[in-house]
Amino acid sequence: MDRQKQRMTLTAAAMLVPLMAACGSEKADSGSGSVGAERPVTGVRWSVDSVTADGKTHQAPAGAHVTIDKGRAEGSFGCNNFSAEATVDGDRVRLGKTMATEMACENKPMAFEKTLARALSDQELEARVKSDRLTLTTDQGDTVHLTKAGDAPLAGTRWTVTTPEADGRAHLTFDEKKGTVSGSLGCNKVNAEATVRDGHITLGPPATTRMMCEDSLMTAEKTLLRLFDGKPKYRVDHQTLTLTSENGTTVRAVAER
Repeated sequence: MDRQKQRMTLTAAAMLVPLMAACGSEKADSGSGSVGAERPVTGVRWSVDSVTADGKTHQAPAGAHVTIDKGRAEGSFGCNNFSAEATVDGDRVRLGKTMATEMACENKPMAFEKTLARALSDQELEARVKSDRLTLTTDQGDTVHLTKAGDAPLAGTRWTVTTPEADGRAHLTFDEKKGTVSGSLGCNKVNAEATVRDGHITLGPPATTRMMCEDSLMTAEKTLLRLFDGKPKYRVDHQTLTLTSENGTTVRAVAER
């Protein structure tokens, strides 16, 4: 494994760390609240569309999102995950004690991530909701533009496995018309029959290639194989897919846009 891959593997396990030295002191409330007579801000997964800062609009990468609920704000800047204490009072959203991971992601605009992190970290924001769109504006005039996120469809979506960790190489795609699932287990390619019904997916025996990879990928692969030739439960929550096998194995994946 080269040094770059080692660095990526190590940073992927980074713990949440403070984003700013001067953290807010707000206490978390129940998180309930709405803006005007429109839709509530809380309890909704908002996908970040763009950020306007210093007179320039920057488009968000796939995966950037935020959810405010039960006194917490959680989400992703596009690469790194974050969380913060949050209170909602009328059209004001106050964020404090923001924490974030410190991963270095490939193919992600890290400059955008810094811009979004600055806008959402440890300050008060003015919230405006119109239909399925939300804007969060800082006192300095920077604005985050967001759209209510719906559930990704199970079929036709490329689901990148996050648990077990496979360095982003494991992914699955379900084809409803063909009644199949195909993708990668992290090392080897896989395909199998797949029938979706009543919250379960009946998976047939897996057909795989037979390559040998580093131990971490092979361990993840063994876990994923436990899903096959069985009837795991499935649940889609916004952009996250959870598969739970009959033997208790849990696999989580996120939708790629």
